[in-house]
Amino acid sequence: MVATPEKTQPLANVSFPQDRVAVLLMGYGEVESYEDFANYNEQALNLLTAKFAPVPTWIYPPLAKLLAAFDLHEWSHQHDHFISPHNAIFERQRLGVEQSLQERWGDRVKVFKAFNFCAPFLPEQVLAEVKAQGFDKLLIYPLLVVDSIFTSGIAVEQVNKALTQLADGNEHWVKGTRYIPSFYSEPEYIDLMAGMVEDKIKADLAVAHLPSQTGIVLMNHGCPHKAKGFTSGIDESQALYDRIREKLIYRYPLTSVGWLNHQTPLIEWTQPNAELAARNLIDLGATALVFMPIGFATENHETLLDVDHIIHTLRRKHPEVTYVQMECANDRPEFLKMVADWAHPQIEALLAEQALAVNPSLAKHEHHDHHHDHGHQHGNGHHHH
Repeated sequence: MVATPEKTQPLANVSFPQDRVAVLLMGYGEVESYEDFANYNEQALNLLTAKFAPVPTWIYPPLAKLLAAFDLHEWSHQHDHFISPHNAIFERQRLGVEQSLQERWGDRVKVFKAFNFCAPFLPEQVLAEVKAQGFDKLLIYPLLVVDSIFTSGIAVEQVNKALTQLADGNEHWVKGTRYIPSFYSEPEYIDLMAGMVEDKIKADLAVAHLPSQTGIVLMNHGCPHKAKGFTSGIDESQALYDRIREKLIYRYPLTSVGWLNHQTPLIEWTQPNAELAARNLIDLGATALVFMPIGFATENHETLLDVDHIIHTLRRKHPEVTYVQMECANDRPEFLKMVADWAHPQIEALLAEQALAVNPSLAKHEHHDHHHDHGHQHGNGHHHH
């Protein structure tokens, strides 16, 4: 549904001047020096692995160091002290989305970036700044991984923790929140991904390779199969792949999903991983392979180092095949515009909603007051969950 300007105008005028929406664009963030990497790994393991593995917590520090040791080899020997472009791209994404949103909402909307694992942009640091700048409504918008409530759930987990730390006495400073879970099913994103692949093939490969010999590996963020009851993102990622494949398969029959897994011990990951997918396509007669990250919106060490590493490994055994490594949507103007477009309805809803007064101290006392009829406790029709 696209709202017409006539419909949105009156809403805009009704809202009170203190109604301002902070859009919290969330990514992992990426350390730029190897020294910070073991620490980054440990935090990531704590947040991620805790949700899906029969892995005892004492294992995290040594496991993080072990993973960092493997990565050091990739990081320094093969990549000449790689510095990830992730943070710079994410800042360009933040800026582009903000410009697009402000064209419609002016300075009542501002976009902040928060990184799950990287100071000085940890959610608690950024939310303290949001509060200091006088914003009272929050749109939580995880952007990096196009999967689900699982990865994005980490973002919400950290935001909730930060909000608890920043709560004021009786009334919460946040008067409304909204959340954008994922854009795996958005037709514009699906068309963009398929279009990027087709353009690349036309430009670089079509002259030397038949469509039936052009393999496409569509790379998703790897997911664990058993996630202790958490929705792990497999369904969303699979649906994203199916829809992009549907756009390509009639012309390019050799199209496969390839999961970028963190091959941690004791955990069963989505298959085929990207390397296995590529080997399978070569077996089916692919003379060229395109690696396209569809499950990541922003470049990071998985889309760069891991994919580069996979291509090196394949090239040793199959030097006759042509390999093409593609970029994520990153800061393409058409992508940033769609990201902003998906936010408009949520911002409109936040500005139109009556300010919701939440008193965190009531939560404890509600717990004991079983004789109240919960549905009408505040008498204003707000339902409790």
